[in-house]
Amino acid sequence: MVLGYYKSVFKTLGMLMMVFSFSMVIPFIVSALESDVFTASSFMASFFFTLIVGLAFWLPSRGDSSDIRLHEGFLIVALFWIILALFGSIPFFMLPDSSISLTDAIFESTSGLTTTGATILTGLDGLPKGLLFYRSQLQWLGGLGIIVLAVAVMPLLGVGGMQLYRAESGTGIQDSKFTPRQTETAKSLARIYLVLTFLCALGYLVAGMSFFDAICHAMTTTAIGGFSTHDASFSYFEGLPGVFMISSLFMFLAGINFTLHFFAWKDKSIIGFLKDSEFKAYLLLLVLVICAASLSFSMSGSAETGWPGLLQIIFQVISIGTTTGYTSSDYFLWPAFIPFLLIVYSFIGGCVGSTGGGLKVGRCLMMVKQVFKELKQLVHPSAEIPVKMNAKTVDERVLNSVWGFVSAYLIILVLFSLILMLSGLDQVSSFSAIAASLNNLGPGLGEVSNNYAVLSDFNKWVCVLAMILGRLEIFALLVLLTPTFWRD
Repeated sequence: MVLGYYKSVFKTLGMLMMVFSFSMVIPFIVSALESDVFTASSFMASFFFTLIVGLAFWLPSRGDSSDIRLHEGFLIVALFWIILALFGSIPFFMLPDSSISLTDAIFESTSGLTTTGATILTGLDGLPKGLLFYRSQLQWLGGLGIIVLAVAVMPLLGVGGMQLYRAESGTGIQDSKFTPRQTETAKSLARIYLVLTFLCALGYLVAGMSFFDAICHAMTTTAIGGFSTHDASFSYFEGLPGVFMISSLFMFLAGINFTLHFFAWKDKSIIGFLKDSEFKAYLLLLVLVICAASLSFSMSGSAETGWPGLLQIIFQVISIGTTTGYTSSDYFLWPAFIPFLLIVYSFIGGCVGSTGGGLKVGRCLMMVKQVFKELKQLVHPSAEIPVKMNAKTVDERVLNSVWGFVSAYLIILVLFSLILMLSGLDQVSSFSAIAASLNNLGPGLGEVSNNYAVLSDFNKWVCVLAMILGRLEIFALLVLLTPTFWRD
């Protein structure tokens, strides 16, 4: 009965799992080329297992041609990330001579697919290349899924004010006639994503990275993921300033709404960027935080002894601000103002329709405009003062949806932080671990500044839940827990 009612859900998830299973083929080839038989066999076994389970989901419902309703849409969105994270953990868990527990394997897989970048793995420089490639590929696939989700799916579900980008925004799908069909929308986004990844890899190669490092880091840069092939992250490339320039540029580009990239490509003009309210706020924020960080160094007396250089500051601000999570140095040892500022900045994150995490610049901009509206309303109680984005009035329902989303976000942040503190973790580590997980950032402060392996299994599961909640815009998962959802 359940299968009959949700045939479209099983059919879609089965297809997604079958497609996802092929993501294990390239790491298998990489391992085979390295003559790493054990790792290659792990990926091949994972491929067949995921493919068979996907077929088992798809075959009974393959003839279903019904439209996907709102209920099924929420189920598919939530289960997409949960199921793929579970099956994506198999290669980590199956690695020969590996001490990775099931919890750690699921944590690493979830962190990859949600493009969080938090890791429990150490000794990355000595790990099999097939596994390192797989980690990067997980983030790349997750980033692609996020863009399609944010631009083509979430606006239809109306989660957290995202309906603005369907009907109200100048860069919305319907208003701008993005593409007539969602499948074509997804294809257009994928092409742009692929081109950015290729150009980023090419830039890294020219800047001095090895071919393998360039491919892996291009995938995690475009996805705003932050996984690296080295324990030292970008500190490994300290002698290659061009690498930091390329990385900063493509992290910045990946943090922009991909619909703007599409229209810039289509119209062969950047005028769309300059007219977009969210992009201008995104750029302004980056400049302000870079200036604040530089000023903090000057005021702390570190200019003569510990000044990392303007390029390093720009790189680190963009990395944390876009929720990528690369580190070029022990930024958490910089003057205390800067690490705290960057963690707070990560709550804003990238633009709507980008691979970035956080609340998103568009939502934060709407909230700021709402605050100024309320101030004006106090002076002129009878005045009609609209909140506008891109010269268009934002519907009151959208504003309420945004405030509801932000409220839920902050409640979860506080609640989950308290849970980690209750388990015995210190306040700084607890808050930053949840903030970094919820914002899909990765590195935190304190005990989790470099690695999450120190956390207990219970705390890791809390962080896993925070990663998924952050990636699914909170309500897309929470709605499944309401009795009303299952009654209607």
